[in-house]
Amino acid sequence: MCLGIPGKVIRLFDLDGTAMANVDFGGVQQEVCVATVPEVQVGQFVIVHAGFALNLLSEDEALETMRLLNEINKFNQAEDEGKPAT
Repeated sequence: MCLGIPGKVIRLFDLDGTAMANVDFGGVQQEVCVATVPEVQVGQFVIVHAGFALNLLSEDEALETMRLLNEINKFNQAEDEGKPAT
């Protein structure tokens, strides 16, 4: 199973002729190849898998996806601790 994670583009740059971006994933920043989404602009959200931006997302879609991922994380943590998820 593959999982794409939403992140916010905070800086665009060129690395040896390849379109790249610094993307913020909830406080963690990563360099990401954005060559597959040449229309991307700073402030937009992208879905990233294995260091490549796959497509653009609206802010609402990105925030909802991040909310759901946080809920899954809370559930898994509670299950690991033997507690009911809240």
